[in-house]
Amino acid sequence: MCVICHAFSACAHHKGPAIRISATEAGSPPEAILCASGWEGERPREPGSGKEAIMGSEETVAIRKADERGKGDHGWLQSRFTFSFADYYDPNHMGYRALRVINDDLIAAGQGFGTHPHRDMEIVSYVVEGALEHKDSMGNGSVVRPGDVQRMSAGTGIRHSEFNPLQDQPMRLLQIWIEPEQKGLAPGYEQTHIGADQKRNRLTLIASRDGRDGSVTIHQDAAIFASIVAPAQRVERATDPARYQWIQIVEGHATINGHAVERGDGLSLTGATHLEIEAVTETELLLFDLA
Repeated sequence: MCVICHAFSACAHHKGPAIRISATEAGSPPEAILCASGWEGERPREPGSGKEAIMGSEETVAIRKADERGKGDHGWLQSRFTFSFADYYDPNHMGYRALRVINDDLIAAGQGFGTHPHRDMEIVSYVVEGALEHKDSMGNGSVVRPGDVQRMSAGTGIRHSEFNPLQDQPMRLLQIWIEPEQKGLAPGYEQTHIGADQKRNRLTLIASRDGRDGSVTIHQDAAIFASIVAPAQRVERATDPARYQWIQIVEGHATINGHAVERGDGLSLTGATHLEIEAVTETELLLFDLA
């Protein structure tokens, strides 16, 4: 299995041969396979994605239902893929603008991804439950917990490992990949904490091009906001109709501009001047604002 993208053979996403690594070396199950080089983005990417397109005079909404996502079941790792990834390939869901990956991963207690390479990708980890232990070739080592936002710029190349350090419970995270504005950037790492109170009933910036307002920096004309909305509460935001919005529901049930969404659903919004989120149950979500 490719520990970068979960493929069971030489992955179509990566150039070069696959090499087998031992459980001792990688800390992963013995069948793990490591692709020899990082993401190359070889498949063409459609500019949009989603089904249930709803056309209005100015606004277009497409809903990507949770149960329509790709699946990965490797025992210690359970994944749902919003966009094409590893062995899951859907030409209608290759990404959304510069947003290439949203993987909803559940990692078993004491398990994780052994050391593996990436390049030319902005990788943001958003831990929902449990903890994620990170080590990389730049010498960084940390444990990422709920409320933490981690950004790794793979750039010219980086190697890292990710494990669930907890021995008694699984951990859940959203693994997000955003294509950088240019290739060959210097690798970089950043981590910050934005607690639940900072996200409650508001859209709080967690990642941005310029790292403003305490957010982590991503090398792309994009911004990520997080929110936890209480039942019957409403969060609103003016949006630029020339930009593209993707909302990913982490937990809960809500309506977005009148359209019902729930855990695992994604919703794209184009041509809109206004975003209105109303929670039915307590709802945690991420908003991606993209060029």
